[in-house]
Amino acid sequence: MKHAKLLLLAGDFVEDYEIMVPFHALQMVGHSVHAVCPGKKKGDQVRTAIHDFEGDQTYTEKRGHNFTLNAAFDEIDPSHYDGLIIPGGRAPEYLRLNPKVLDLIRHFAKANKPIAALCHGPQLLAAAGVIKGRKLNAYPACAPEVELAGGTYVSVDMTDAVVDGNLVTGPAWPAHPVWLARFLKVLESRAAA
Repeated sequence: MKHAKLLLLAGDFVEDYEIMVPFHALQMVGHSVHAVCPGKKKGDQVRTAIHDFEGDQTYTEKRGHNFTLNAAFDEIDPSHYDGLIIPGGRAPEYLRLNPKVLDLIRHFAKANKPIAALCHGPQLLAAAGVIKGRKLNAYPACAPEVELAGGTYVSVDMTDAVVDGNLVTGPAWPAHPVWLARFLKVLESRAAA
């Protein structure tokens, strides 16, 4: 597969597994991944949260690791990237208030570049107005936001993912194997085109 240059959007209290796993796995298969956060530069860190499913009515949250960013948000040019990764956690709920973040997402959507969003990540897609008429998944508590933004929420098992054109979405970190595999297929098909 052709080497891709990917952008990973982060913020404080991003879900730990949902940033760490794609960041490392996509590099492992030969892609470049630049992790950025608004207001932070290369070498700065974001704090992560670990969300777990322990039999309660919702997930539990624990303090995770510090994740070091390897690029500066203010210095990136989205036209230089082949795809976008949006992990979940609590970061999307406040990142969606940043107009530059929404413009960045709109660039990837308008250019039909691959976008992988997981868990609460689709909150950003909804806020950017890029899911009208699209089929996608998210953490189930985000289903109303998906529907209100004009998307169709597709319910899947916690270990599954949904593909609609350039968009690959899933419910949470247990979907990593399927979500990442499907994102890689979308990247590969876009590179071949």
